[in-house]
Amino acid sequence: MREVLATYRLFDPKGAFEKKAEGIALGLTIGSWTDLPALEQEQLKQHKGRVVSIQESGRETEYGWEADIQIAYPAANFSADLPAILVTVFGKLSLDGAVQLIDLSFSEDLAGRFPGPKFGVAGIREKTGVYDRPLLMSIFKGVIGRDLAFMEKQLKAQIEGGIDIVKDDEILFDNPLTPFEERVKLGQRVIKESGRKALYAVNLSGRTSELKEKARRGVELGASAYLFNVFAYGLDVLQELAEDPDINVPIMAHPAVSGAFTSAPYHGFSTDLMLGKLVRTAGADFTLFPSPYGSVALERSAALKTAQMALDESVPFKPTFPVPSAGIHPGLVPVLFKDFGTDSIINAGGGVHGHPNGAQGGGRAFRQAIDAVIAGQAIADVDQEDLKMALQLWGSGK
Repeated sequence: MREVLATYRLFDPKGAFEKKAEGIALGLTIGSWTDLPALEQEQLKQHKGRVVSIQESGRETEYGWEADIQIAYPAANFSADLPAILVTVFGKLSLDGAVQLIDLSFSEDLAGRFPGPKFGVAGIREKTGVYDRPLLMSIFKGVIGRDLAFMEKQLKAQIEGGIDIVKDDEILFDNPLTPFEERVKLGQRVIKESGRKALYAVNLSGRTSELKEKARRGVELGASAYLFNVFAYGLDVLQELAEDPDINVPIMAHPAVSGAFTSAPYHGFSTDLMLGKLVRTAGADFTLFPSPYGSVALERSAALKTAQMALDESVPFKPTFPVPSAGIHPGLVPVLFKDFGTDSIINAGGGVHGHPNGAQGGGRAFRQAIDAVIAGQAIADVDQEDLKMALQLWGSGK
């Protein structure tokens, strides 16, 4: 049967979850059941939502007792696109107080209507030539109001320091000082001159109606990857970009704006569903999400589950590279490796640019720490200047 299985976390002062679950299943599909004549019941049977399971946690919260319920929605009720699915399973229900959508699973034939990543983990590794370690990514910093010469200096320093992927700051949009097309050409030239297989993810921005043509033009000019603020535009826009055969470069999903509907403990969407599973379904090759270590830290179990959903082999899509971000410095490399493993990307801004030896030194410090961890060596025992300086400045572990 073609259907979507939605998992909700419900809260009820009386613990009346059977009644509440049945009310959701009916309210989001046919509206009523027992009052309908037998003929109409038969006619509407294929459209009726059904309660699949109810699991009470036994935990009492400020909103009452907690339970996870699963409801199946027939695909006959909606068109095969993410906006229609999200409205079906959580549209008006999202306005109904304490309820959280924590997972969505698609039947195999319905999942086949979505692209998943075009490149995924294996494709990104092939593009960067890195197969046996976490990749290293850095961010342009302080580029608002600066010109292309400033960006070129930063980009060269980061790549020379051993960075595998450099991305635009998500708040860098098209502007007269650093126009989109000129940034693309700059990135293509600097990477070619470096002789390395690095990637530069330029921020793809502008009016929604112009994005596909802009992305195609960027590819023609040598773009190697795109950064995309997916939650400002919508998952369906990401899917349109990912499905376009002429936009044949990896797409990086940034979590900006997502905190508005994923950060509450009892409301909205779970972080791992949005930043892990759904961006993967829509076609993101990388997904950025807050690490458990920084000033905008995500709770550790949620961060780990986000990475798990991005890589889950039971999902019929290529795996998406998880990118835990914010608050990352070289001293955290052993913790990152322990928490997120080899198939992850270590992403740093201040941890690269704030190094006493500049972005080159910051990149080298990270690479030295990564090499040590892969070799089973304690980073405190590494006798290399850049890593020693980083550990002195930021410390190690957390």
